[in-house]
Amino acid sequence: MDFSFYIARRYLVSKKSNNAINIISWISIIAIAVTSAALVIILSAMNGLTDTVANLYNTFEPDIRITAAKGKYFNSDEELLQKVRSVEGVTEISKTLSDKVLIKNIDRQALVSVKGVDQQFNKITQIDSSITEGSYDLYGKTRKGIILGSGVANELGVNLHVFVNELSIYSPGRGKASAINPADNLNQIYCSPVGVFSLNNDDLDYQFAFVSLETARELLDRPNQVSALELQCNKPTDAIVEELKQKLGENFIVKNRYQLNDVLFKSLETEKLATFIILAFILVIATFNIIGALTMLIIEKKKDIKTLYSMGADLRLIRNIFMNEAFLISSIGALSGLMLGLIICWIQIQFHVVSFGNDFILPYYPVQLQFKDFAWIFGLIMLISFIAALYPIRVFTKTDLVH
Repeated sequence: MDFSFYIARRYLVSKKSNNAINIISWISIIAIAVTSAALVIILSAMNGLTDTVANLYNTFEPDIRITAAKGKYFNSDEELLQKVRSVEGVTEISKTLSDKVLIKNIDRQALVSVKGVDQQFNKITQIDSSITEGSYDLYGKTRKGIILGSGVANELGVNLHVFVNELSIYSPGRGKASAINPADNLNQIYCSPVGVFSLNNDDLDYQFAFVSLETARELLDRPNQVSALELQCNKPTDAIVEELKQKLGENFIVKNRYQLNDVLFKSLETEKLATFIILAFILVIATFNIIGALTMLIIEKKKDIKTLYSMGADLRLIRNIFMNEAFLISSIGALSGLMLGLIICWIQIQFHVVSFGNDFILPYYPVQLQFKDFAWIFGLIMLISFIAALYPIRVFTKTDLVH
């Protein structure tokens, strides 16, 4: 065992002549432990919220989406599909066609984004898992079915448990001349509601409806075009996105799921960072108690310092003793706090102590533990402890040796 560490450990556990030194040392340990535990709990709770939001979008968004750089539509010819298939990691490709349309149910109407999807779409997303009424039956027996978001269904007064009328869907006619009657400029088709989905997200539930790709092409007058190619991947998407950009060129925009919702996820990460910084300032205040503890300890051990110096110990060894003392205080507090935070988070994960009720997206508060949070917290505590210990060690050890 290192000599300076051995002496520091003895100083920490031995009883001091001035009991205030013991009190200040344990206050420092407890303050660091409580603050680091709070950091673990809050950051893990924010991780849980971010993961919950990501899972909501995982149901709806693909791993990667390819769209046109100019305009809303493009031709999905075999040459383009072959380029996409040639990228290692791409397992499924789905063609989709979407645009704003007007949906009417007798005297009710709603302006929504209708999305035409092919039969591969349900393999790429998990939209069928969000069906709360009816079924995902766009390519079943019903020739022209439509799946509505729960908010859209409420606006239109659609209830699949009772008799349901066919819905009229309108879209501006492509290339049609202006007429006296505006209705003559619109394409119109009829669709039967076959399902209602709910993602507990107003941005999606009140804005989207799904139809088959063939139905969307008929409605939008786009017989050979799509608005996006949506991909499923079996490996991390960052490398795949870069390779697709190189192969497809500047005519296409390629984004992964997080890039599609970059504002949302950046906001969540920024919020987490801001919370970490605020709690880090509290941690700084707690850790700087070490200054008082070390100052009083150095003053009490003045005779020991002179004895060690006269026996041949150099200034570096003496300073290492008290630096190790600071690291012992901070590491005991940090490890205790990290363990306490881990236990509290584990209890919440296993037993759902903090609950919301069954009416919420999750009936309990989500928590997700991440190793990087523990590493950042421990590293920050040790860094602050080192900075806090520098002044009393450099000033008072030198003073004690001089006088």
